[in-house]
Amino acid sequence: MNRKIMVDRSVENDDCVYLDLSIKEKLLPTILGGIIGDALGVPVEFKARSMCNIQEMTGYGTYNQPPGTWSDDTSLTLCLMENLIEGQDEIGLMKKFLAYREGYWTPYGRMFDIGRATDEAIERFQRGASIDECGGKTEFDNGNGALMRIAPLAFTLCNEPDFSKRKTEVERWAMITHRHPRSTLGCIIYIEFLIRLFYDDTPSDAYRKAVDLCVRHLAGTEYEDEYEAYERIISRELPDLQKKDIFSDGYVVHSLEAALWCFLNHDDYSEAVLSAVNLGEDTDTISFLTGTMAGMHHRMNGIPEEWINALARKEDIFNLCERFLQFCVKK
Repeated sequence: MNRKIMVDRSVENDDCVYLDLSIKEKLLPTILGGIIGDALGVPVEFKARSMCNIQEMTGYGTYNQPPGTWSDDTSLTLCLMENLIEGQDEIGLMKKFLAYREGYWTPYGRMFDIGRATDEAIERFQRGASIDECGGKTEFDNGNGALMRIAPLAFTLCNEPDFSKRKTEVERWAMITHRHPRSTLGCIIYIEFLIRLFYDDTPSDAYRKAVDLCVRHLAGTEYEDEYEAYERIISRELPDLQKKDIFSDGYVVHSLEAALWCFLNHDDYSEAVLSAVNLGEDTDTISFLTGTMAGMHHRMNGIPEEWINALARKEDIFNLCERFLQFCVKK
């Protein structure tokens, strides 16, 4: 074996070791970070901003659920993780979503929350529509239901160098419920941002690189028509906006804006997710997205242990994360 091949293989092995260690270090806090944000937000979902002052894990409220209860954000994310582990296709995932409505991967065996566009996509699937016909395609179908569950792809795509292939994979899993390009663009930006955080970019660098990458590679595609909707993100003016200028509803653009704003303007996990919850309205999803970003960046040491211990089905979540970790490392 010549020296060049030996050196190349040594570098390749070093890269694999680094990637494995990074996945092991960051996967669990990323997933847990989102779930905790979800559980913090459930009790005050749909509450006005002026009525939100959450500082710890609480319960009951909107859905009358005990502390540590998570919503469809977590359930559908866990379904995606499990589906990837099992090597199932989009039909397999839709079957899991259908089972979710009957209590599958819920905190206590009963669904209490689901987004309109996702629910309608499941209905179409149940009625026999092909997988390409399930997701809503109109401008009114741009909720955050695909965005909220897509984060696990940051770990399956972190070693994929081809932007086009990463984009296609995000589209594959997002479009089964949300087929409008505005919704999918939000998912693509979000995954690119998480991947940059995975590689230890600073939050501001990750934000800049993700936006620049998406704008450059998506120019001339159907997504370019959606740049105007994401102008506050693309222009990078978002972090400098005032709280009063941040909208916290379920519209995919507003949800991504709010989560990025909370994460980029706070220096630790707790501050970021609490700021997201206390924006009001779609509190569980925006805090879920924020917590996912903050968990990736701040890792396990940044997440309060008492919040982890309060989660419903904590051991089941840990077990699935371990299975997903092994899947990603082998992949």
